[in-house]
Amino acid sequence: MKPLFHKVPRPIQTSFSIRHDVEPSFDTTWHYHPELELHFVLKGEGIRFIGDKIGNFSAGEMILLGENMPHTWYCKEEQTQKKGHKHVEAIVLQFLPNCMGDDFLLLPEAHLLLKLYDKAKRGMIIQGETKKKLSGLLWQMVSAERLEKVVMLLSILNLLSETEEYAFVSNSYSFHPAGRQETERLNAVYNHTLVNFRNVITLEEVAAISNLTVTSFCRYFKLMTRKTYYDFLTEVRVSHVCRLLIEDKLSIPHISNQCGFINISNFYRQFKKVTGLTPVAYKRKYLQVKTFA
Repeated sequence: MKPLFHKVPRPIQTSFSIRHDVEPSFDTTWHYHPELELHFVLKGEGIRFIGDKIGNFSAGEMILLGENMPHTWYCKEEQTQKKGHKHVEAIVLQFLPNCMGDDFLLLPEAHLLLKLYDKAKRGMIIQGETKKKLSGLLWQMVSAERLEKVVMLLSILNLLSETEEYAFVSNSYSFHPAGRQETERLNAVYNHTLVNFRNVITLEEVAAISNLTVTSFCRYFKLMTRKTYYDFLTEVRVSHVCRLLIEDKLSIPHISNQCGFINISNFYRQFKKVTGLTPVAYKRKYLQVKTFA
């Protein structure tokens, strides 16, 4: 789906933005901006959409997003049901690649930054000791002022440019900016899917939401997302399955049914197609990682 351009708010007389958000939920608008973004989740869980990938997020996840990379975080349903409660928390650092001037990037000492910015276009999940060090710097940066803030940004960029403790989120991703009407149409389909994925969703249903015929909708959705609507729906369902497998409270048949898979054999086939593993192997792999973490 085509994302909406987002103008990142920035305080007057500052060259970049750092904020500590405590909200009922994250903004679910599928959007992009020219700023890179270091997003550190302190509280909350759900599904994230980054570039062409759908995955789960939870507290402690830190991701660096490259410039103009489409993204959104969609909170777990239970977190958004109680009005007035603050259910998510994050520290968000946003900065333009040239926020310290174009000449800065030409310095020989800054050559690793250009490589970092290129890698960030695929999204980088920051891990290990690097994440631990960055979390400390981000907390300090929230309350820092003037040049102290700039020094901390340089320290963060230095850590990110030298680390090998990361995994890529997405494949290379490019898109053409969309108009507001087009974006609102796709966001309506996106939100309808996330609310109703447990139920049977027909193409007629989502086409009607888009004010298109079924044929036109299928062609349009494939053009915008590079996947069919049912591929997208399956990925959403599988992401919820993965979260429930990790929680290890329900049987696999119960989980598959709860996440919208009516046929158990089709569930196993689709799960392996998306993740490359069987549900049992996925669960075992995660629990092993958790044991040795």
